[in-house]
Formats: sequence, C-alpha cells, structure tokens
Amino acid sequence: MQLYTKTGDKGLTKLVGGQSVAKDAERVNAYGTIDELNSWIGYTVSKMSETDDLKEELLQLQHYLFDCGSDLSTPHGVYPYKVDKTLVEWIEERIDTYADIPPALETFILPGGDEVASMIHVARTIARRAERHIVATMWTTEINNEVLIFVNRLSDYFFALARVLNFRKKRSDIAYERGEKVFHNITKADVERWAKQAE
Repeated sequence: MQLYTKTGDKGLTKLVGGQSVAKDAERVNAYGTIDELNSWIGYTVSKMSETDDLKEELLQLQHYLFDCGSDLSTPHGVYPYKVDKTLVEWIEERIDTYADIPPALETFILPGGDEVASMIHVARTIARRAERHIVATMWTTEINNEVLIFVNRLSDYFFALARVLNFRKKRSDIAYERGEKVFHNITKADVERWAKQAE
C-alpha cells in the first residue's frame, strides 16, 4: 500500500467510501483527536511495568478507540457501524468498579501524582477535546451516536482510573485549594528573595 496519496496536497482527505472533505472539517478533527488519544494511551502503556494488570485493559480500549475513529470517518449508510451499546456498558462497568476503590472525594483534585496516573489525566483531557469535536460534527452531520456516548464516558473512566493508579502507589490525591489559601502565608521577604533569584 502506498503511504502517500497526494490528496492532502490540496487540503483534502477522503472519508470511508471515497467522499472528499477538507482536512480541517470537524469530522476530521473528531477522528483525528481520537487517533491522538489512542497514540497517547499507547505511549502510556509503554511506561507501565510488564506486570501491571491494567495494560491488557488499556490495549483493549485502544481497539475500541480505533472502532470509534472508523465510525467517525464513515458517512452514515456507507458501512455498518462498529460501536454499539455493548461498548458503553463495558466502560460504565469499569467506571463503577474503579469508583469504589479509592476513598470517596470530598473536594476537587488536581491532575498529578504517580507518573502513569498523570499521563492518564492527560488522556482524560484529550478525550474531552475529542468529545467537543464530535459534538460539533453532529450538529451538521449524522454520526453514530453510540460513539459520542462512549467518548463522553471516557473522561470519567480516565479520572477514576487515575485515582486508582495513585491509590495503588500510595500517592494521595492533590486537593484543590483556592488561590488565597495557597498564597496567604507568602511574606514580603519571600517575594524579595524570589525576585533576587530571578535576576
């Protein structure tokens, strides 16, 4: 298979079935962001230990994301869609399982903690961006709505998973505090010292 087609030389790409669309179309942004998310998960998996039981689950998720991208790049009626409610049920079961493992939250938390947990938080934000592009697509184009539902659940899944990863590594969630609570103990001497260091 030839890797370059030259179609993109004019700012166009082809959907499944052969229809040409602009490369900056919302549909292309949607499945492109899903691809970005899939790549990030692959990178995250590469950072996990060989004995981590979550690697297989994330690999399965990568296959599901590939299905999502395929459906988003397929105009309605060209081929049967791949994503259905069973994928939504799968991810909801995972969310419910993980939500009960760490202690219940009493405040907002900041992304961070263990390296892999932090990377999963990045995945959460990419999933949110993908969802925004999918929603923008659906206002003007008929899409597989099950993909939207699945991607909507993804950010909750990643949030729950990141908390579990931190819990396993005995890393506490970082509680969000309002700015004045964080900085009200800063003295004038602190500010002068920081200014001198910056010189």
